[in-house]
Amino acid sequence: MAADTGTADAGFGVVPLEQARTMDGLTLFKGLLEGRFPAPPISRMLGMKLSEIEFGRVVFAYTPVFDHYNPLGSVHGGIAATLLDSVMGCCIHTTLKAGIGYTTVEIKVNYVRAMTDKTGPVRAEGKVINVGSRIATSEGRLVDASGKLLAHGTTTCLIFPI
Repeated sequence: MAADTGTADAGFGVVPLEQARTMDGLTLFKGLLEGRFPAPPISRMLGMKLSEIEFGRVVFAYTPVFDHYNPLGSVHGGIAATLLDSVMGCCIHTTLKAGIGYTTVEIKVNYVRAMTDKTGPVRAEGKVINVGSRIATSEGRLVDASGKLLAHGTTTCLIFPI
């Protein structure tokens, strides 16, 4: 199932485009969640995991680690931005028909609280706002285990045939 990149670990890889284009987005993401398809390599690198999926909604789990610190002594804001970009794009993907793809055109992130390796598990949730024939928008929230908001954002994605 996974494309051979020469460096893939068991359970990580990329669903070949020829296979991915035959499935609607929700089917693809259910396969990822159930382990029928490999998790993308970025999941391993960042330690994020798909934890919930439904039409128009995706949740990823992540636990902040010291290895992601910036020079100021907290988790780099790019980690929050990546988590939000991922869930906001993936929730749009769950609504797309087979043979249709997307790419992020714009992302806006608001940072509310810093993350450290003492923050504990966090969850990033993306929800669709609108999906049209060419443009889709969604919103995302990153919260800690007690529900405190860490960051939130919105995205605009371009929809196109693949």
